[in-house]
Amino acid sequence: MEWKPIFTGSLLRLSAARPEDGTIIANWTTDDEYLRLVDTDIARPLSVAQVDNNPASDYEFRLRRLVDDALVGFVALFGLEWGNRTAKMAIGIGDARFRGMGYGTEGMRLILNYAFGELNLHRVGLDVIEYNRPAIALYQKMGFQVEGRNREAVYRQGQYYDRIEMGILEREWGEGK
Repeated sequence: MEWKPIFTGSLLRLSAARPEDGTIIANWTTDDEYLRLVDTDIARPLSVAQVDNNPASDYEFRLRRLVDDALVGFVALFGLEWGNRTAKMAIGIGDARFRGMGYGTEGMRLILNYAFGELNLHRVGLDVIEYNRPAIALYQKMGFQVEGRNREAVYRQGQYYDRIEMGILEREWGEGK
């Protein structure tokens, strides 16, 4: 039998966290654009100790470039409900120099292949802030459907924004994506 790689794509690979990652990720938290795209929580810089003390998600991977092993982001499956075969996911490209280069697309492809092919999940969901248009376009390209909206659920700089709930089913993902 020929095995398909589950952790490696053409640009990236999924890897475990390394001790030196804390310093890099703490540096990402000084980038307010990154914080406002990746999370709905209040933006604030974190120390290396705070990053290292953050409990890992159920299945969290680092995104590393194949060409030089540089850490470019993370992807995670969390809130797994094994009986229902569902999970939520999150992705972030931390260093602004690496955004818009296809790493988000490949990270999504790798984690969805892992979710549906290795973990045997049926559904993966996520939420995204309405102003994060590049992420919404990526999720739709991957096959995610808009399932709902939490109106005015995120408050940023004096304005409210909707949180958009999206999901993809195993049959919508299919082989070869």
